[in-house]
Amino acid sequence: MSTQDPAARRNALRAEALRIADDVLFPAAAEVDRTGVVPASHWRALADAGLYGIAAPVEAGGPGLEFGEITEILEILVSGCLSTAFTWLQHHGVVISLSRTPNSPLRDELLQPTVAGRLRAGVAYAGVVPTPPRMTATRTGRGWSFTGHAPFVSGWGLVDLLQISARDAATDDVIAAILSTADLPSGVRASPLALTAAAATATVSVQVDELAVPDTRVVSRVTSAEFFANQNVGVRLNGTLPLGLLRRCTALLDVAGQAPAARRLRERADEARVALDSAMGDAASLLAARADAARLALDAVATLVAARGGEALLRGSDAERLFREASFVLVAASRPELKDLLVRRFGGLPEPDQTPLAPAASAVRPVWAARDA
Repeated sequence: MSTQDPAARRNALRAEALRIADDVLFPAAAEVDRTGVVPASHWRALADAGLYGIAAPVEAGGPGLEFGEITEILEILVSGCLSTAFTWLQHHGVVISLSRTPNSPLRDELLQPTVAGRLRAGVAYAGVVPTPPRMTATRTGRGWSFTGHAPFVSGWGLVDLLQISARDAATDDVIAAILSTADLPSGVRASPLALTAAAATATVSVQVDELAVPDTRVVSRVTSAEFFANQNVGVRLNGTLPLGLLRRCTALLDVAGQAPAARRLRERADEARVALDSAMGDAASLLAARADAARLALDAVATLVAARGGEALLRGSDAERLFREASFVLVAASRPELKDLLVRRFGGLPEPDQTPLAPAASAVRPVWAARDA
């Protein structure tokens, strides 16, 4: 982006996101869904617009967006193409990690190219979420040995960098390293997953056997308590997925002459955003708000299917694709507590009393606050 004035730059980023979503991503979304391939031109458009750097702090060339401005851009791009946006979303966690790392040589090497989108990044951290963890790290002479399993890793073959996390077998600390995907050894084995929706995310299951990780590639080491406290930020960001689908459904409902239904769904989306943002300090409340947003997306696509009628039964129609994608956002980037909550809600079962599932996000400074450091 060439705009230098901060306010103008922020407005330009939002305008670019809207343009790309409506003029580039959505017109190609059906073909991306059919072929399972995101065109390289999509990634170039996002990079040229400066959208790979929206999470970067100002001192690293970032735009200094407020959190709500970031989530709005995420929603907008999800409304264009879920496969493209979901894969691109993973990149920002790596930008944040690099902007905060005490490993200055690694930051100097990788931060600017990731902010510019010259290097695209993905993440593999799901292996540290369950207890016991699926991915563990053992200390070696000058680094670590990672072993375990990451069940869902998106962007395989599309990203240049992979941030992989493991729990220290001795201390339970979470160790995160950033590796070049081109240099991954044969001990890292990827098995493609045949997804029913968003297949173009190139999502795989990754098995890691004694992966040597030198200290020079370690981007962070935090306690497990710090790691889980900061997961609230990730849960909120993933809450943009169902609201992004709702944006597209309401736009299509307007076209179908169903403006009153579209208007009411937008009102409900506004309420869902407020609930998500208000719950950032409490993990249990945040997961409940995330569940409500996922359910709202299902309501939106069901409304669109009903409005489109028989056309929605045709493979490849917008309504049919969005219906499958709603199932994806229902469980993607999920946690066992969220799945249990959704099962109870859909099954009409009583919900347990809300108790904190992780330390409050305020207990540890959220990772997105790095731009203020």
